Amino acid sequence: MIFFFHLSAKYSIIIVENFATNKMIKEDVTVKQFFGVSQSGNLQEAVRGLSNPQLILLMSNSDQFEEHVKKLEALFPKVPSIGCIGMSYDNRIVEKGVSVVAYTDGVVAAANVLEEASVMPVKYIARLEKDVDSVGGSQSDTICIDFCSGNDACVLTTIYSVLKHRNISLVGGTGDAGKISANGKVYEDAVAYALIKNKNGRVKAYKENIYHQMGNYRFIASKTDKSQYLLGELNGRSAKQVYQQILQVSEEQILTQTFKNPFGKLNGNETCIISIKDVSGNALTCYRQVNDSDVLVMLELGDYRETVKNTIQQIRQDFSQISAVFSVNCLFRYLLFTENHYMQEYLQEMGTLGNHVGLVGYGEHYNNQFVNQSMTCVVFE
Repeated sequence: MIFFFHLSAKYSIIIVENFATNKMIKEDVTVKQFFGVSQSGNLQEAVRGLSNPQLILLMSNSDQFEEHVKKLEALFPKVPSIGCIGMSYDNRIVEKGVSVVAYTDGVVAAANVLEEASVMPVKYIARLEKDVDSVGGSQSDTICIDFCSGNDACVLTTIYSVLKHRNISLVGGTGDAGKISANGKVYEDAVAYALIKNKNGRVKAYKENIYHQMGNYRFIASKTDKSQYLLGELNGRSAKQVYQQILQVSEEQILTQTFKNPFGKLNGNETCIISIKDVSGNALTCYRQVNDSDVLVMLELGDYRETVKNTIQQIRQDFSQISAVFSVNCLFRYLLFTENHYMQEYLQEMGTLGNHVGLVGYGEHYNNQFVNQSMTCVVFE
């Protein structure tokens, strides 16, 4: 069997001519998403088979992260890359070790970093503006993926101030241990971003919420401390006592109860989930900043299996052909699904969409929103 390859520049289509059968087969140049893993943390093993990457996403463990960043740059010099510390997955969870996601075809990509995330990330905004221009993306074909070390709300406001002018969506998450990487260097107090343009198809971002409002509870937050992520009072009463009274739980049960009953912050028609991190005297420490006068509601866990099916159904309605899916699932969702023996089933269900990989994050990003206990993802046509 003999094949001849002709590249049509006008349509970016490879035409394969099979002289054995005299048939013409047309094949779109679609996004190719590579996923390599080493449970033992061997980066060389994780990148085995990877060639000609246009963009690399690194997810590593805290002990080897800096070593992996350095080695990855040596193996693929000048290839745009971002990285963080965290678990990853395709059809199974990678709890330790290292994983590499790479885009090898069908994309134009750029990556960089905004530093001083807690002080003045806007100081570095020209980098993002330049990369947006170089990629030349638009709402229909480009996504921004970010890995953040912390101070998410400030960072997202800064990034989205640029992306919104071209209606480019953002999906991302917070890594562990306060470190991220960009283009072979490790940073603290920073956010790494990657812009990915699908050269021959669409992209679309999604956010999944498995919670709904519980009763008619509505609270005005006060005595908050944004720097400490502290929620002091709800409607003038101790936040801890309000939470305990409504849900009839002890102080020791609060941190496990938040899996089923987080708070929600009303933001227009959106509800941003706020997870409880710790008890601090009569106050609660959260994973997301709360401001004085924010309006909060109590949430409760819904039928997450049905919600996942609805998300998959919606994606299938939006895309007749899917090249790749990259998602970020909250650590709390991972713990909840694992406790209920659903995590493996969940990954298998998402895998029915096609090539699905992702990060277990410590906070999820969707456009300019920093949310908890959620899933965000981008789908490439």
